[in-house]
Amino acid sequence: MPSNGKKELGGILKDKLRSTFSPRDPQKKKDALPPKAHFSIWYFLMAFILFSYLQQYFFSGKVETIPYSQFKQYIAEDTLSKLTIGPENIRGTLKGKGERPGQDQEFTTVRVTDPDLVKDLDDHKVSYSGHYKSKFLSSILSWIIPIGIFFLIWRYAMKKMGPGMGVMSFGKSKAKIFAESETKVTFADVAGIDEAEEELQEVVEFLSNPGKFQKLGGRIPKGVLLVGPPGTGKTLLARAVAGEAKVPFFSISGSEFVEMFVGVGAARVRDLFAQATRQAPCIIFIDELDALGKARGMNVMGGHDEREQTLNQLLVEMDGFETNKGVIIMAATNRPEILDPALLRPGRFDRQVLVDRPDINGREAILKIHSKNVLLARNVNIRKVAGRTPGFVGADLANLVNEAALLAARKEKKRVGSADFDEAIDRVVAGLAKKSRVMNPKEKEIVAFHESG
Repeated sequence: MPSNGKKELGGILKDKLRSTFSPRDPQKKKDALPPKAHFSIWYFLMAFILFSYLQQYFFSGKVETIPYSQFKQYIAEDTLSKLTIGPENIRGTLKGKGERPGQDQEFTTVRVTDPDLVKDLDDHKVSYSGHYKSKFLSSILSWIIPIGIFFLIWRYAMKKMGPGMGVMSFGKSKAKIFAESETKVTFADVAGIDEAEEELQEVVEFLSNPGKFQKLGGRIPKGVLLVGPPGTGKTLLARAVAGEAKVPFFSISGSEFVEMFVGVGAARVRDLFAQATRQAPCIIFIDELDALGKARGMNVMGGHDEREQTLNQLLVEMDGFETNKGVIIMAATNRPEILDPALLRPGRFDRQVLVDRPDINGREAILKIHSKNVLLARNVNIRKVAGRTPGFVGADLANLVNEAALLAARKEKKRVGSADFDEAIDRVVAGLAKKSRVMNPKEKEIVAFHESG
């Protein structure tokens, strides 16, 4: 190899060793062994113990079992080379009795009460030794292996159940956490609710540049309540705020706090805010707040129920003795009239943003967003489709575009046409066409007379 090639190879190996054993970033060095690697080490140890335990049965050499009478005969024939006497069996080697000529053969036999055994061995000058069989290793392995198998099954079950679903995790939060890189929704993906979008633009500035407001003595709002009918895009707006501010996003439903065991919901609220505080700045989004924040004192059974205790803990976390800097709570509900007044006062949910049904311009913008990945025919007029869908919310319009695409695919079309949108609107509004209910001319005449009065 030329000298230049040797230098290049030496430089590559040197860089590899440096990057492997001496990372420049101390954080990488700290996280050099991820949690999954620790779990893999446990797997390796379990496999090693199991292999050691089974080695004597599957991987040892071929040992011939002989009766004790034949063993005594081998002593008399001076065939034994060495012998190990144990408490239950005798193990030794036979000279020249192997499968190939000149090869020794190992054997074992059951030990019986024989007072002349040692004398016979001494007379024939057989080398022998005693062996005390320790039961410690076998006893340890007899309970380590079942426990290990049970542990692996338990870990697999816990992994399948997911976070917050373990046996010992009643008080753990069930919130789904989306990191900064996972929250890819921005205001560009939101349309038709311009007023709500403008109101939430300021929340993005609170999270990305809080010093701008604190410098003038302003206080960052703790909570934003999104109010509006179902399907108007309240959850989408909250995720867009997190995506624009590039902060973690905690998403949970109000019904996931309340359980049958008293105190579990309050513990989950504490755990949720503790996780959020560690990852501040971030956003906590509680969907269907009315499941948790219903006005207190409405319990017909009386007493102190679990839901009220969970709500009390939420009120304390939002406006208690501790201040969670950089954590903004966003919630969504379509029933604001049943919420507890303590939730809606300034200092908790400082702002209420109305997310209403879009007008024709909003519906047109929403249809354009949902149809940008759909192959549309030239005869499709988005404005006309928006004019035919009054009262539709964002979820309805997304479903409408999907229905039109499915209808076009069912008819083997290459593009979605205007007729497909018309049929999809009729299908969404009125349901499937009742082709079996076609009236004959006589029935039409009777209905016409009846309707005319």
